[in-house]
Amino acid sequence: MAIKQISIFVENKEGKLVTITDAIANVGIDIRALSVADTQDFGIFRLIVTDPEGAKKALEYSGCFVSITKVVGVSIPDEPGSLAKIVRILARHNINIEYMYAFITVSGKEASVVLRVADNETAEKILVENGVKLLEESDIVKF
Repeated sequence: MAIKQISIFVENKEGKLVTITDAIANVGIDIRALSVADTQDFGIFRLIVTDPEGAKKALEYSGCFVSITKVVGVSIPDEPGSLAKIVRILARHNINIEYMYAFITVSGKEASVVLRVADNETAEKILVENGVKLLEESDIVKF
């Protein structure tokens, strides 16, 4: 059930994000969530988009170094303590979160959290057993 995340290795130079966002916009793909991790010289631009394969092709055509990574997506109530519950469940089962980022749905009643863990299947199984709603690729298009 993992969702696909686009990861782009980016040189930390003026105009690089324009190239990336234009490439995606020009093929009519929506960005639903993003995260940027950078150093002085390079960064990783991570995206959840409505069409990961299409975005990958467009970005590669624009000269970007792109990969697709499967990540866990969860939907939680947009209220205090919801994220703590997810983190606690995973910690209790010794599942390390490598990184995460979140976005709010249009309704404003739920938040979607993207998690990178070593073993998606195990994390998803544990989360479902604990009543957590997982996101699927089809959910990304609906937001």
